[in-house]
Amino acid sequence: MSSLASALQTTVGRKILTGLTGIFLTLFLVVHLSGNLSLFVPDGGESFNRYTEFLHSFGPLLWIAELILVILFVTHAYIGISIYLRKKKARPVDYKYYKSQGGPSKQNFASKSMLISGSVILLFLVLHILHFKYRVFSPETYMTTIDGEPMLDLARHVEVAFLNPWIVAAYSAVMILIGVHLKHGVWSAFISLGAKNPRTTAFLYTIGGIVAVLLALGFLVIPVYIYFNGGL
Repeated sequence: MSSLASALQTTVGRKILTGLTGIFLTLFLVVHLSGNLSLFVPDGGESFNRYTEFLHSFGPLLWIAELILVILFVTHAYIGISIYLRKKKARPVDYKYYKSQGGPSKQNFASKSMLISGSVILLFLVLHILHFKYRVFSPETYMTTIDGEPMLDLARHVEVAFLNPWIVAAYSAVMILIGVHLKHGVWSAFISLGAKNPRTTAFLYTIGGIVAVLLALGFLVIPVYIYFNGGL
């Protein structure tokens, strides 16, 4: 723990940690999306419910995985905020205008809005977990039966949520924001880990953009499809 604290006090250490946590969180989004896309299997949500039941079958191991994710999110957010505050302290009066510089800096709207987009995403994550995992905002319990065994019908819970236009609008806006955050974040993570070869910089920037678009669209298409289709 002392080594982690020491690393957080150095510029290089913070960059490495923010890069590592960013990559792991992006990989989590890929896995999470792959499971969510099972909602499109035309079986009334059975595949999605089997998927969620499979996750719950891990018991304590799932809790450990969730704890690790919380640590990753909190660490990533803490580092991002600390970097912003240090920059703000070093330059109290910010530049009035920004434009992309092309080269290694890649300054643009995505890079300049990382703190805002990250903060909104963190707030969304808390609300998302309360809504879909703990059903705080929709206490109705939907049940189904698969292979003769009763289980929570989480697919129905998702369906009901995304038939609400306000939830769909808010969710869609955050998914676009996640895309904006990832557009710069994925590329920046590799740069923070030392991938600064001029030959690879443009390639990594393109990869970051592709990953951002695919993940944002992947998550975005779920609520949009459910809402305009009238259900699963």
